Amino acid sequence: MIFINGKETDVSQISLERFPPEAYDILHLMAKNNKRYEFQYLWELEWDLAIRLHTVLEATNLYKSAAKFASFSTSKCNEKYWRLTEKGAFELKKGVTPQTGIEDIFINSDKYAFECATAVVIVLYKAVLDTIDTNTFNRNFANLVLYDWQYDPDLVLKDSVGTDYLPGDILYFKNPDYNPETPEWKGENSILLEEGLFYGHGIGIKTEEGMIRVLNRKRKKDAKISAYLTENIIRVDAYNISQLRNVNLYPITKRKYNIFADIIISKVGSKIYLL
Repeated sequence: MIFINGKETDVSQISLERFPPEAYDILHLMAKNNKRYEFQYLWELEWDLAIRLHTVLEATNLYKSAAKFASFSTSKCNEKYWRLTEKGAFELKKGVTPQTGIEDIFINSDKYAFECATAVVIVLYKAVLDTIDTNTFNRNFANLVLYDWQYDPDLVLKDSVGTDYLPGDILYFKNPDYNPETPEWKGENSILLEEGLFYGHGIGIKTEEGMIRVLNRKRKKDAKISAYLTENIIRVDAYNISQLRNVNLYPITKRKYNIFADIIISKVGSKIYLL
């Protein structure tokens, strides 16, 4: 249910001229869910949708990139812009703008390797960069450090519990019987895309069943408990992003939004294959 200024809003009455059709798909999911999605103004809803759509797009772009999966001990980065610490963190070098550092991960992706939590934070930074003006991003996200779930205080994330999953949400697949020799597979941080698909760095783009199937192959010998999708949801606080000083909303355009470009989706029964 969508509430704007305290009143339940009919999706058909919301006009989003600068947004692609996928924005309306998210609106319909919000309206169908029993959860209340409350916004004081329409522009707050637009911010939420813009960040969600950019998150989905950039997750897909990272999937298409040459960035590899790695544990913290084997992580790597482009040392022209980042300093790699002993624990596997990326620290932005002095004189390098946050915009340059984040964009380089997508431009020179073959120089990077990191684990799934770091991948999620990278996608969120890139989504915010896509959504606001460059000067605001550089000013508010200076001195970036990319490591696990460590992130700048201006990137406010909200935790909730439920099953009202929406595209752009960060969700977690838990693997209780993971092999202790490969602790990096005790779970997978993922981003919900469209078409019932999830992106997890190191696994790729899969359905829920596909993600679980991969994690189950990473379990210890004689494992009995299957991996599963938890009800933990992490979302960007879009309102907080909108309040950054001198910020402008750059909504995603219909022309730019094509998350499955260069990817062929094949459906066979209930299964989805990416070619």
